[in-house]
Amino acid sequence: MSNISYHISNLLEKMTSTDKDFRFMATNDLMMELQKDSIKLDEDSEKKVVTMLLKLLEDKNGEVQNLAVKCLGPLVSKVKEYQVEIMVDILCANMMSDKEQLRDISSMGLKTVIAELPPCSAGQSLTANVCKKITSQLIGAMGKQEDVSVQLEALDILSDMLGRLSGTLISFHASILTSLLPQLTSPRMAVRKRAIMALGHLVPSCSTTLFTQLTEHLLAELGRGQQTSTTRTYIQCLATVSRQGGHRVGDHLEKIIPMVMTFCSVEDDELREYCFQAFEAFVRRCPKEMSPHISTVIKLCLRYITYDPNYNYDVDEDGDEDGDESMDTEDGEDEDQESDDEYSDDDDMSWKVRRSSVKCLEAVISTRRDLLVELYGSVAPTLLARFKEREENVKTDIFVAFVALLKQTRPSQGPITTAAEPGVKEDPAITLLKKQVPTVVKALHKQLKEKSMKSRQGCFSLLTELANVLPGALGKHIPSLIPGIVHSLTDKSTSSNMKIDSLSFLNVLLCSHPPAVFQPHMKVILPPVVQCVEDPFYKITSEALLVTQQMVKIIRPLGDKLPAFDVKPYVKDVFSATLKRLKAADIDQEVKERAISCMGHIVCHLGDQLGGDLQPTLQIFLERLKNEITRLTAVKTLTLIATSPLRIDLRPLLTEGIPILGSFLRKNQRALKLSTLTALNMIVMNYSDSLKPPMIEAVLNELPALIEENDMHISQVAVMLLTCIAKVCPSSLSKIGNTVLPGVFHLVHSPLLQGGALSAILEFFKALVVTKAGNMGYNDLLKALTGPFHGSGKATDPTPMHRQSYYSVARCVAAISSVCPKEASGMVTSFIQEVKNPKCSESVRILSFLCLGEVGRTMNLGGQKELKTVILEAFSSPNEEVKSAASCALGNICVGNLEEYLPFMLKEIDSQPKRRYLLLHSLKEVISACSAESMLSHVEDIWALLFKNRECAEEGTRNVVAECLGKLTMVNPAQLLPRLKQQLSSGSPVARSTVVTAVKFTIVDQPVPIDSLLKGCIGDFLKTLQDKDPNVRRVALVMFNSAAHNKPSLIRGLLASVLPSLYNETQIRKDLIREVEMGPFKHTVDDGLDVRKAAFECMYTLLDSCLDCLDIFEFLDRVEEGLKDHYDIRMLTFIMLARLCSLCPNAVVQRLDRLIEPLRVTCTTKVKAGSVKQEFEKQEELRRSAMRAVAALLSISEVEKSPAMADFANQIRTNAEMASILESIQGDTRSSTVESMDTS
Repeated sequence: MSNISYHISNLLEKMTSTDKDFRFMATNDLMMELQKDSIKLDEDSEKKVVTMLLKLLEDKNGEVQNLAVKCLGPLVSKVKEYQVEIMVDILCANMMSDKEQLRDISSMGLKTVIAELPPCSAGQSLTANVCKKITSQLIGAMGKQEDVSVQLEALDILSDMLGRLSGTLISFHASILTSLLPQLTSPRMAVRKRAIMALGHLVPSCSTTLFTQLTEHLLAELGRGQQTSTTRTYIQCLATVSRQGGHRVGDHLEKIIPMVMTFCSVEDDELREYCFQAFEAFVRRCPKEMSPHISTVIKLCLRYITYDPNYNYDVDEDGDEDGDESMDTEDGEDEDQESDDEYSDDDDMSWKVRRSSVKCLEAVISTRRDLLVELYGSVAPTLLARFKEREENVKTDIFVAFVALLKQTRPSQGPITTAAEPGVKEDPAITLLKKQVPTVVKALHKQLKEKSMKSRQGCFSLLTELANVLPGALGKHIPSLIPGIVHSLTDKSTSSNMKIDSLSFLNVLLCSHPPAVFQPHMKVILPPVVQCVEDPFYKITSEALLVTQQMVKIIRPLGDKLPAFDVKPYVKDVFSATLKRLKAADIDQEVKERAISCMGHIVCHLGDQLGGDLQPTLQIFLERLKNEITRLTAVKTLTLIATSPLRIDLRPLLTEGIPILGSFLRKNQRALKLSTLTALNMIVMNYSDSLKPPMIEAVLNELPALIEENDMHISQVAVMLLTCIAKVCPSSLSKIGNTVLPGVFHLVHSPLLQGGALSAILEFFKALVVTKAGNMGYNDLLKALTGPFHGSGKATDPTPMHRQSYYSVARCVAAISSVCPKEASGMVTSFIQEVKNPKCSESVRILSFLCLGEVGRTMNLGGQKELKTVILEAFSSPNEEVKSAASCALGNICVGNLEEYLPFMLKEIDSQPKRRYLLLHSLKEVISACSAESMLSHVEDIWALLFKNRECAEEGTRNVVAECLGKLTMVNPAQLLPRLKQQLSSGSPVARSTVVTAVKFTIVDQPVPIDSLLKGCIGDFLKTLQDKDPNVRRVALVMFNSAAHNKPSLIRGLLASVLPSLYNETQIRKDLIREVEMGPFKHTVDDGLDVRKAAFECMYTLLDSCLDCLDIFEFLDRVEEGLKDHYDIRMLTFIMLARLCSLCPNAVVQRLDRLIEPLRVTCTTKVKAGSVKQEFEKQEELRRSAMRAVAALLSISEVEKSPAMADFANQIRTNAEMASILESIQGDTRSSTVESMDTS
């Protein structure tokens, strides 16, 4: 400590030197010391350092002064509070000084101190005390009318402070407002502007009363009809207040809008500009409140977007004689001078009006997707006509507005497919856009050759978006676009960004159009692209390689029919340019990767044209394979070449390449392992004759470590490689019995096996049995698969097998049986014996039933006479899993022998009420698995039986009946769907609920024939949302949820009529709440809870699938109510609130004050001391869920400007328990973001 004090004393002594260099160096050394975290000053040193630095602010040398100011920042956190207050007092006093230099340097010092003060959330008193000191001084300084520079500095500092620390100045807000309002009438424009900025920073955190006071003051002043310059200031202030204060302006818009509209008609361009800026702010920040005025605002914008009184556009049109005459009336010699004057911002301000009106239109387009069709009718043609705009800045904004229109047209799911689904109408906005494509291209055709880079970049940006929104729509117009692209690539004055934009657009164009469209233009377009590949700037090279790669695909598309297009003239140029980049070692990583990829495509598509160049090129790939940086790209490229139908000769590569690929399977990089397995798969498939046993062995040795349940996808690809080897080189698998197979069997018995990995294993076992590879016959495999079940649950092996593994093994047994029918029949008999044998363990019986079922799906088991009896007897088993397995087996056996087993099953369902539930499950298997054609002849019988049971007393049975009805309806929808619809008028609520549930099962996530019919009548089924019976309403909500999740297109058009019923179900209904007496206690039961839960689940689904169709504020009203509801519903609404924070943060901010209170209540509620453990756990889970919502709210940038939120955040941070929960949640969010970025 004394050592630091001594060092500081030395520095302070040097600071008093007469030599300015000494002073400068000493101050610099002090700054370096203060920036160290470890430095701690004693009280005496603090005082001396502060005094010296404040003294140095008056130093004669400017550089010393600047360094002294920089030292003040780190000093704030190193000295005690009262020292900071002394600093601030002196700086404020100096700011009032008569010396201009001292004033300026002190202002800089104050700004530095303010920037370093700890934020309000840190909860330190230092910030509050210092801010109060500065504020009172600044308010005094603003009153000094005689010295404008003091006023300007004071306003500047106040803006900084309000922007950063407004929450600490709440007690001063009223006096700040009172001192700022008079500055709006200052004769100095600079004072007025800075006052507006300060008011803008004050608005987000001031109270509603103050906000209303400010707005009413502005309206009153505007109403007084003062001179134009003052009016401009007030309108500008309104726009700033709206931008910063957002939704709070909404309450006053009814008064503001008519007033601002009146000022648009005043002949003052600047005033009009500010009016449109205000409209833009209103539209963006208060979309709901602006709805009644949107059409008027659009009309005004369209009127002033063409406002250019000093220029005659007709002169630009070819052959327009009137236009020429009007220009020729002026003296010809002065024409150039005049044209310059027209473009001068000083004389002609009309461009500002046009620009602000375009920006306002862009705001309307971006916030009102619901008006899209209307905007295409009214706004799009005007924007297109204005592409001829003479002012570059305005033209750029016009392009931006049109791009916004295109972006709104593109649905959130991705690009629009040109081939619409049959029976589905095309979006009207798409139809309108398609009609306007020729006009767009015509308007941009000339612009692509203009000198202005900005205009050309705007054109390419617009065309890129258009190509993305309507793939293939520019096909007819390619000849018009090619000259513009070539011009931008070859023009010597073209900037790098311009070239990159041109190449980027060309790439999008090539990807979104068929090859035949471009082939005729290759002669023109290829040379400039090849030239760009050789460009010295790496970004241009990288983009050009990407385009070249796409062009190679177009020159010679690979397919069954190769078009008659002569590729020879282009091969040499493309190959030479790419090879140069491929060989270079001293280039950017991205260029290296793209050069490898591009050359891969050249070899894949044009390999037969390369002659002697082919093998040297492949050797370069081998070198890149050995390089750690380029190996992943090289592996992917090798895969591409191996799949080429040109059968590229890879033999010279394989001897060295296969062991290298084998070594990659040991690496930790997951993407590399997957790509390597895919590459090996292709090589084994297409080049098996070139593979020697040692090569395959090198790969096989690496596979056992990859086949494990920790990574199912890698296991799947590894098993696919094994299957491939089994088919083409069976002899090489002779030793896998002890290496690879144990891992595969372990995977089969894993509870995680399903989907693609299971399918891969089934194919592998089939190949193994057919080729007799690995010395494993049918019986050996069968024993290995079923063996563990014979010991499962016994004393020797007490761990029971997981339920999923029974199904996996059954599928495997069926797969090997399908390729060995002779052995299979004996196996079926043995399974039947095992099922009949009472001594067999239940796990063996369950497996035997499932195996019989899976085998019966593909083989006709009609010859096994005792099978039916055995299955029916199993239905009486005391073990539920045996019953379920028998039910599943009956259904699957029926699929393989419909004619014999289906009538038997229907008869049993009708005559055996006790077994009906299990038999209906069997029937469900049959309906799900059989094709529509095979079921048609049985539909009537099944339908009659199901309808007979639709009102069954047991809910579980009714649900299976409903699922069977739904799946049966899909067999013959035209005939059966109307029958379901008729049942809606049925008198029994139970029957109605069965019918509605049946409809749920007709809605699947794949396109099916029933969709078009369902779209026509789903509205009738949704009317059951208004049914008197709560259970019918609940199942209707579940059906609605299924539609919203799987096929949103079915319900989007009905939302206007359905949403009121949905929102109605979110309300707590007191008539459904009853009290139940349980001994001495009274227990409240809410019969409406399940319905409410279903309603909130629907709302959550709609957020993902139909957000653009929702009135988000009405939606938030329901969420707000849900935050105060039952435990289950609160959990749901917390998740919804977190989702809303990312989807529509502005709307959430508008409702913030109303959302905070229920969150605060949940976070601070404590469970009574004597409660049971479950109550504590529930409350803890609720609190964590609420905290997740709080964390999501805090991620919105503007949120902490709200006083209520700042107060709540402070409350959380000062409570150790809540603070730790919030911290852990924010930590989880950050780590999950990082993980999602690393999933390459």
